[in-house]
Amino acid sequence: MDRPDGVGAGRRLLSGSVADQLLGPLLARCTFPPPGSSVTCAVSGGPDSTALLVLAVAAGCRVTVVHVDHGLRTGSEVEVDVVRSAATRLGGDIEVVAARAPVDPGPNLEARARAARYAALPEDVLTGHTMDDQAETVLLALLRGAGLDGLAGMRPDRRPLLGLRRSETVALCEGLGLTVVDDPTNADPTHRRNRVRHEVLPLLDEVADRDVARLLARQAELLRAEADHLDELAAEVDPTDVAAVRSLPLPVARRALRRWLRTGAPPSSADVARVLDVVHGRCRATEVGGRRVTRSDGRLRIEGSETDGPRC
Repeated sequence: MDRPDGVGAGRRLLSGSVADQLLGPLLARCTFPPPGSSVTCAVSGGPDSTALLVLAVAAGCRVTVVHVDHGLRTGSEVEVDVVRSAATRLGGDIEVVAARAPVDPGPNLEARARAARYAALPEDVLTGHTMDDQAETVLLALLRGAGLDGLAGMRPDRRPLLGLRRSETVALCEGLGLTVVDDPTNADPTHRRNRVRHEVLPLLDEVADRDVARLLARQAELLRAEADHLDELAAEVDPTDVAAVRSLPLPVARRALRRWLRTGAPPSSADVARVLDVVHGRCRATEVGGRRVTRSDGRLRIEGSETDGPRC
């Protein structure tokens, strides 16, 4: 009798008419690197990340799995066993790395957990974000008042499943008989993303009488192309040259100054507007994030901290 593990078992799981019907159409909409490429997949054990693992193997990639446990839920430490089981069924040569990234309870738990998770993962990790995640991200950016970059959503570079729907990842795991983790926090209405997922998007679908998630994902793709074009134009400009910045169309000038001012989190639109006041001579200096931006001899300069003197 064949054992349900090892490379042979993985090939059997991903072969046959049922697997072909499930995998073929999905892979055509994924953006994995060429067969034989080494990739690391972040796999929590949920249907999206488990589908990521399945499709990466089906795409012919050499896969390493990293599972991150934040220790926020009772029993979460055993979820890595679900991931190991899926990896074993897909191929005995898949390494599963278990990482811990504790996060203390407190405000903005989602954001802090996400930061801790990415700190524990390699920079080139692939994640299982889907088109539905993209739509939620765009709406959340809109609610924050984000500009073009926020509305452009997540970049597809390390997210090969952005062309798939969440319903499809669930169906894939069910069709292959793979056990997945049910994370109860995904239904917790105290998290804003969950309310957007379970309340806002269904209502928008009803009001618009169309699939709004697909619409938002397409809009993000278009806006991302425009953001990239503005970045290319802004990169050609010396943002400290006052005359050069004055000559730019306003969207490009904003972009150039934003790139120059950024030290971590991007400066706010109000910060950039004040620096534009300095550029156009409406004031001589302003303060941005504890630093002083001044103009003299046709150049902008950043001083380490705010000093006395006129400012916007």
